[in-house]
Amino acid sequence: MFGRRKKSGSAEDAADEVREAEQVADEPESGDAAAGGTRRMNLPPAPRPDGPWDSSEVSQPGEGRVDLGGIFVPGVEGMELRVEVAGDAIVAATVVLRDSAVQLQAFAAPKKEGIWGEVRDEIASGITQQGGIIDEVEGPLGWELRAQVPVQLPDGTGGVQLVRFVGVDGPRWFLRGVISGQGAVQPEAAGLLETIFRDTVVVRGEGPMAPRDPIVLKLPNDAQMVPEGVQQEDQESSRFSGGMGQLQRGPEITEVR
Repeated sequence: MFGRRKKSGSAEDAADEVREAEQVADEPESGDAAAGGTRRMNLPPAPRPDGPWDSSEVSQPGEGRVDLGGIFVPGVEGMELRVEVAGDAIVAATVVLRDSAVQLQAFAAPKKEGIWGEVRDEIASGITQQGGIIDEVEGPLGWELRAQVPVQLPDGTGGVQLVRFVGVDGPRWFLRGVISGQGAVQPEAAGLLETIFRDTVVVRGEGPMAPRDPIVLKLPNDAQMVPEGVQQEDQESSRFSGGMGQLQRGPEITEVR
């Protein structure tokens, strides 16, 4: 849930406050709220001495990074960069490196409140409802979820996919990462993916956005595209609850450096 914020006087803050109030009204109350009448309040975003970075904190975000508009993704030799779409908008990017991958997705957030704690609860709830298993641990990127997600194997039998959900709250934004493949189970394979997540730059923009709205991305101007068939992912009730959630695979950009 989101608490109401005091007005600061600017038109932008007033617009954000209206949107946040609407978000609060639309969200169901938790069991604690129903029992005691008090909404859960989020803590302010924690310091980010090692990133991810806000665009105001980096003088040249495009140096060594791929410009996707809403985020700048660090370039690593041999990686593939896939964009994910929701409707007509590009809202996520997936870096594939050998047999591991990390999906990056940025969202708008309240100015003075972090949302990663609540998002973890939503992800955990969604996966356990599917029959999966969740373990909440403090990892190299802070608190994260390590999940065993039920999947259907190519032969039609049931299996399990191991996934790590990581997240960081920034100033008016939240960056989520979904690490899969060997990076989800082997620390030595995850190191470079964690570095990519940590060195990503988020461009929130100055316009008003409702909390949790995805920050829209764009294709790089000089992208070398590799067409691929569009695949519709399973849709979940929450855009956070099932991993990819309501996304389609788009073009790939290969050999980014």
